[in-house]
Amino acid sequence: MLAPRSFQAPVPTPIYGLPPAVALRAQPRQAIRGVTLGPIESTLQPGRGYGSAAFEQTLDELVGLGANWVSLTVFGRVFDLASATVEPSFEAPFEVTRDNILRSVEMAHARGLRVLLVPHLWVESGGWRAELNPGVAWPRFEKTYGDFARAWAEVAERSGVDLLAVGVELAFWTASSRAPSFVELIRDLRRVYHGPLTYAANWDDAADTVIWSELDWIGVNAFYPLHWEDNPTDEQLCRGGQAASQKVRELAEQWKKPVLFTEFGYTTRKDSMVKPWLWPEELGEVEVSEEDQARAYAALLGEARLTPRLGGAFLWRMYADVADLSQEPRFGFSPWGKRAEKVLRRAYRSPFWADGRALPGISSRPCEERDCREP
Repeated sequence: MLAPRSFQAPVPTPIYGLPPAVALRAQPRQAIRGVTLGPIESTLQPGRGYGSAAFEQTLDELVGLGANWVSLTVFGRVFDLASATVEPSFEAPFEVTRDNILRSVEMAHARGLRVLLVPHLWVESGGWRAELNPGVAWPRFEKTYGDFARAWAEVAERSGVDLLAVGVELAFWTASSRAPSFVELIRDLRRVYHGPLTYAANWDDAADTVIWSELDWIGVNAFYPLHWEDNPTDEQLCRGGQAASQKVRELAEQWKKPVLFTEFGYTTRKDSMVKPWLWPEELGEVEVSEEDQARAYAALLGEARLTPRLGGAFLWRMYADVADLSQEPRFGFSPWGKRAEKVLRRAYRSPFWADGRALPGISSRPCEERDCREP
């Protein structure tokens, strides 16, 4: 049974400045209740991006929600899936984004929120970054990506970021024969940034990623399908959540590392839990459904918070100006002001396995007795 609504997530204490292994030992026994905030830094949204007054107000909203971490995403740009050059500026010059990130980290820490910084790749022409293939220009890609990641590692060190991702969904590199050069990159970044490191693998290639021994956290972008057919029942969704939980347990056991959902989320559309990685724009006509988004949240979080070795999760996503929903259609990912927000609020104010609290008997109950339903 979920804890009463009065349960408050403990306020974190800083761990920045300690060597990675020591930092993890010093970290309080509490789950990460995180939210990814965007946009990254859009010139089309002046005064609403990272480091703005609107962003500061959003941080206050996240504290009220029960969050104790925030994830900030900074993009490098490649032109297409054959590009070998990573441009460090995206929408705004690198120096502008850097200064906004420095200000954002300071704002978050002032509120007791820890910060995950995520250097990401944007493919300008479309396509999924996991399918990048620079071909014979691979050495050029390695160098420019390394420069991009190192620049943000320097910002993370300077600002006291609490956790740094070394990449996102780069299976062409991290789950291939090229992985040794990614290991070299990780070791290079450790000489720059002295906090803990993670990498955000896609949910379906996390088991094939071979670099986990070099990292402090196994990161998974957890867009797990909770069922494979439309109109699933609550029990079927609960079993989908249990299947995702089992994958986490297996990954943690194989590598003897804690797992973190570096992203999780479902769009506000009918049957979004069936193929959650599909953007609604790809589906043609879309039926908006706050109910199905909330049901998906309840099923995944109902299992995730009870999963041994899962250290927590970051919602994908809300916006730097949380009240401004003009940046995505109503069927988008943001749960703000929707039924899913209530599910998230209840989950983030309830105990997780990683809090170190005893949850006797819960993990062995059948689906019909579990808290996998929308409240």
